[in-house]
Amino acid sequence: MEAGPPRPEVRIDRDGPLAVVTVDRPGTRNAFGPDTLHHVAGVIRQAADDGIRALVLTGDGEVSFSSGMDLKALASAPREQLAAAVEAFDAALDAADRPPLIAAVNGAATGGGFEIALRCDLVVAADHATFGLPEVRRGIVPGGRGTLLPGRIPIAVALEIGIVGEPISAARAYELGLVNRVVSAPELLDVARGLGRRIAANGPLAVARTRALMWTAATESAALAWEETRRVRDDPDLAREMREGVTAFLEKRAPRW
Repeated sequence: MEAGPPRPEVRIDRDGPLAVVTVDRPGTRNAFGPDTLHHVAGVIRQAADDGIRALVLTGDGEVSFSSGMDLKALASAPREQLAAAVEAFDAALDAADRPPLIAAVNGAATGGGFEIALRCDLVVAADHATFGLPEVRRGIVPGGRGTLLPGRIPIAVALEIGIVGEPISAARAYELGLVNRVVSAPELLDVARGLGRRIAANGPLAVARTRALMWTAATESAALAWEETRRVRDDPDLAREMREGVTAFLEKRAPRW
C-alpha cells in the first residue's frame, strides 16, 4: 500500500474573515519546531492581505495546546536556522498591524506554549486546560517572554509560576485575568470562533489601532499610548472608517468596511 500524503504540521480552516490555525503535531504535544514557527508566522503575516480579520490559534486534540519549543529540534537544528525561525515568529506576533489572535487552549499550555498564549490578544480555555512555566526544572530560563509575567499578575504569583514550576488550572488563570473565558472542551472552538467573528465585524482599522495602543499601554507606558492615540485620531483612513460606521448606524444597516 502506498503511503498517503504527509500529515500537515499546521492546518488552516477559513471561515469568511476568520481563520482557525491548528498546530497538528500530537507526537510532540504540539511543540513548535523551526518549520512550524515559519508556517504559523507566514499565516499571520499573510492574513490581512487575504482578508482575514481575526485568527484563532489552537492545538490538535484535547491533551496539549502546545508544549512550546520542540526540544529535539532545539538540540539538533543548526543555531542559525532556529534563530531565524524564532525571529520570524516573534516579528509576526509583534507586528502592530497583525489581525487579533485568539488562543483556544485545548489542554496543557506549558513553557513556550504558555508564553504563546500570553502573547495572543484573547484566551479561551477548556476547563481541563493547565498553564505553566516548567523550564526551571530542566535548568532553562523561560525565553519566550514568560519573565514578563509580573507585568500581568502580582509578582508573588508570577514568581510561584516561574521558579516553582508547577502548573495552574484554567480556573486559576481566569481568576488572575490571564484567560477571558473558561468553557467545556466541546464548546472551546465555538466560543473562540464566536469572539473572532465579533471582532471581524468591527471596523478593521479601529480594531488594529485599538489593539496596538492597548498593548503599548500594557508593555511600554500609558503616556506613550496616549501620545500615539492623539496622532491616530488624525488618520484620514480611520476617519473614513468612522464615517461609514456612523452612517451605517444612522441608516440602520451593517457597515461596509
